[in-house]
Amino acid sequence: MISSKYILKKSMTQKIIKPYGQWPSEITPSIFANLLKISEPAWGKNGSLFWRERSSSLTKIQMSTTEIGQIQTISRDLNVGGELLYGGGGYSTTKNSLITVDKTTHQLYRINPNEAKAEELTSSLVSAASPTVSPDGKYALFVHSDGETDAIYITGVSDPLSTQSLISDSDFYNYPRWHPSGSRIAWISWDHPHMPWDESYLYLAELDSSAGGGPVLTSKILIAGGDGTSVLQPEFSPDGRYLAYVSEQDGWWQIFLQDLETGQNQQLTDVHAEHGLPAWLQDQRSFQFSPDSCKIFFLRNQDGIRTLWTLDLGSTREKMIQLDEPYTWLEDISISPDGDQLALIASGADLPIRLITVDLEGKTRIIRRSSPVQLPRDIFSIPEPVSWTSQEGQKIHGLFYFPQNSQYGGEGKPPLVMIIHSGPTRQKWVDFQTRTQYFTSRGYAVLEVNYRGSTGYGRQYRQALKGNWGVADVDDCLSGAIHLADKELVDRKKMVVMGSSSGGMTVYQILVKYPGIFKAGISLYGIVNHLSLLKNPPKFERHYSDWLIGHYPEAEEIYHQRSPIFSADNIQDPVAVFQGGKDRIVPQDQAEQIVTALEENHVPYLYRLYPEEGHSFKRVSTLEDFYTQLESFLDTHLNK
Repeated sequence: MISSKYILKKSMTQKIIKPYGQWPSEITPSIFANLLKISEPAWGKNGSLFWRERSSSLTKIQMSTTEIGQIQTISRDLNVGGELLYGGGGYSTTKNSLITVDKTTHQLYRINPNEAKAEELTSSLVSAASPTVSPDGKYALFVHSDGETDAIYITGVSDPLSTQSLISDSDFYNYPRWHPSGSRIAWISWDHPHMPWDESYLYLAELDSSAGGGPVLTSKILIAGGDGTSVLQPEFSPDGRYLAYVSEQDGWWQIFLQDLETGQNQQLTDVHAEHGLPAWLQDQRSFQFSPDSCKIFFLRNQDGIRTLWTLDLGSTREKMIQLDEPYTWLEDISISPDGDQLALIASGADLPIRLITVDLEGKTRIIRRSSPVQLPRDIFSIPEPVSWTSQEGQKIHGLFYFPQNSQYGGEGKPPLVMIIHSGPTRQKWVDFQTRTQYFTSRGYAVLEVNYRGSTGYGRQYRQALKGNWGVADVDDCLSGAIHLADKELVDRKKMVVMGSSSGGMTVYQILVKYPGIFKAGISLYGIVNHLSLLKNPPKFERHYSDWLIGHYPEAEEIYHQRSPIFSADNIQDPVAVFQGGKDRIVPQDQAEQIVTALEENHVPYLYRLYPEEGHSFKRVSTLEDFYTQLESFLDTHLNK
């Protein structure tokens, strides 16, 4: 149900009346194109705060000494970032320095903020991520891949140990962790044909350094996971007694605690909420121990809103830390060495992303803003969780945004832009969504759909997409748009569907199966031909389609049916196609197949190829052009 406050919002103040979709907006393409991408905060041992920061195509490490608030770039000319999965795990902190992955050379470097030059630690790596330094500072573990063989490697930091593989008997690795004693390690691994959220394993292993030549792995035991259960983020307590982790053995990602002295295993959280995120990235952190090992600070996701909590390990009582600002999405938790504050990436629907610190009472401080311009909050739309019933009678989830502009209002019902998330194993959260706010500030309503298969609503909801990709997602998105039209919240004759990557495939399938329902479709690097993607898929997703569609070649006919290109003759509605020329996930050929079909069938279309972009757009010039072209396309086909 949608609150009346969204319907009445525009009438509370005197506004200039203009047609929906044609409102002038303070949110320009340049503002969103120049947003900084801030991630991976981590504290140094001396209390300095570090983070990754991307501006256009370059990612650097910034440092803030919080007492004086000065920000300093310390990564020199390195382009810092993990290279496995879809990123993450770009660096880690040590006593006096950082260990980073350089995306240009693919090697590990040590950075001392007080020295002018970074020290190269490796010389022959192919792709690396998630470096983590041993408690004594001698060695670093990291995840490595040559494209076919993945492994946990070890290399010397202050010890002249050559780089070598420590373990490589699984197809994928994530979250390498040192025990405080330095004699044990833990990690997450998984194997084909599974994705990490379908089935993965948490291992604990012993190391032996007695023979010289560096530590070697002598034994390992399975702590959790397997048999259809996924696990995430192992963390040792600072005192070495406990190993905490996230498991969804009860159907939700919950936090568990393994007592390494007694062997006792305990589930710490038990509410219907998610305490982890799907492992598209390396080294995502959703909880941390306090330095005294007595508490765990964690993030909880319910209905796309993520809040900060603390749990006392003695009493197992949990308590929400109420922040003094209305942040609705928090990521990348990191606790300071003295335990009196946490660093987080924070945002809200009306609060652009920023790096903050939080004390134990919930008082926040902004360390770094992503936006170069501080826009008034009343120009942003606040969503409300909505739900509707699918054609099969199941409850489907989404977020509805009403048009919002501090100066302009409209009459009648607004046009709708329905946005379909990528993945498809992902979720739309109540964070700061640039595309959504770009639309709402111009007079569009927006529905962000969390169709069956999305994360955030438990394993059963996520697993509902198994074998149904291109069917369940299509039907859930269509029924969501019709639901809003039936409630007279949007103009049924002015609905647009938009998606990227797998969401772009859903856009094409909707236009194929239901021509005329939507006035136009917008696809960013969308999939059109599953069969051609099977020829050379990335290792990570090599068997993803087996789960989403079916095993090939036995299911070849289903692949044909679910590939929009083979039914492109059904498309009647205008389509905007945006594509990166260096996209290795959804190659340029996918976009050109559908553009050729649209051309042959005389369907109006816009095609923008960005030769230097990959699977997502990062360059300022690209983003400025994208938003400008998008607005022109909608003016032509929706607002004429």
